[in-house]
Amino acid sequence: MATDRLLAQPGPRPAGGSGARTTQPSASRLPSLTGLRFPAALAVFAYHAALPIPTLRFFADDSTEFRFVDLADQAGGLGVAFFFVLSGFVLTWSARPGDTATGFWRRRMVKIVPNYVVAWALAMIFFAGSYTPVRTAVLNLLMLQVWIPDFNTYFSVDPPSWSLGAELVFYLSFPLLHRALRRIRPERLLYWIGGTVAAIVATPALAYLVLPDTPGVPGGYDSSVVQYWFSYVLPPVRLLDFALGILVALAVRSGRWRDIGMVWSGLLLVAGYVATRWVPYLYAQRVTTVVPIALLVASAAIADRDGRFTPFRNRAMTWLGEISFAFYLLHFIVLTELRDLLGTKLYSTPEGIGLLLLAIGVTVLLSWILYRLVEAPITKRFSSPRRRPAAPAPTS
Repeated sequence: MATDRLLAQPGPRPAGGSGARTTQPSASRLPSLTGLRFPAALAVFAYHAALPIPTLRFFADDSTEFRFVDLADQAGGLGVAFFFVLSGFVLTWSARPGDTATGFWRRRMVKIVPNYVVAWALAMIFFAGSYTPVRTAVLNLLMLQVWIPDFNTYFSVDPPSWSLGAELVFYLSFPLLHRALRRIRPERLLYWIGGTVAAIVATPALAYLVLPDTPGVPGGYDSSVVQYWFSYVLPPVRLLDFALGILVALAVRSGRWRDIGMVWSGLLLVAGYVATRWVPYLYAQRVTTVVPIALLVASAAIADRDGRFTPFRNRAMTWLGEISFAFYLLHFIVLTELRDLLGTKLYSTPEGIGLLLLAIGVTVLLSWILYRLVEAPITKRFSSPRRRPAAPAPTS
């Protein structure tokens, strides 16, 4: 197949001349980026735990609840944007010379599908099966829910799972997209990065301008259901985040990236998150944080490449990062079931914080079990096709 050669094409060589460096990073696994995955998953956990709906609320005190909602209101968008940019960066960084598209697709599918199916089944058994139409459940199982501009469809069954529908599109497009972007001359990469960021900024503006503003997203946010779907959920639009990660990885590899360090990147990310409070809702989803995310991802990768200290490369953080995919898929199920087991009682602030920490602990434990029993063994067993035994030599 022609697609089998898409990942095997040689990329452009760094241009010579002033400012062009040919530093080649090591082929490390970038453990700091693995470690950063867990804080991103924890941000999504915080967003869902703070949703102002009775089936998830723990705090009896209204002021505490409202402060929690206000603090975590855009944490989910931050976490998802981080994962999308990170995905493009890591896949580009770790792309194998001579790899084939089918080999790449096989590895990604065995990585994500088993965990996804387990989480889907658990959500259907514990709560979603009682109210989810069969058509919606099937769309969700097939990761097609993101293509339907209906709030109760794209956030159906296990609500965080919608992002896997977008990731599926990223993976299917990566061999061709990676091949195309590798052809960009190194000295032009920063222009492409700037153009991609501009397209991300333009997305909510386009949604507000041309799409109907009713019906509104549940919760009274400044967006309609279809505007939100187009700007935040639709895979071709979120492909911009993924492409940004690819371009940043190519810029780092070619020596065309100016690293500002993890401290400054982190401070800019905090500032970008604070800024979400003063911009329209759809802009707050990722516009104010996507550049700091790209800076932080690049800084962590460069620190790993150069052997510099980062707080995310230790054994505990990398372990949490390894189970973060399972944590991402399971945390909403744990939150929902814990709230259901506790009944309708609300709790004091210390008790509510304790229950949230309990939910995190239980989710970590279940994520480790899912990782050990499903994700790791299936990935190890099926990432590569089984080798056929060599035919016996003919005898004379």
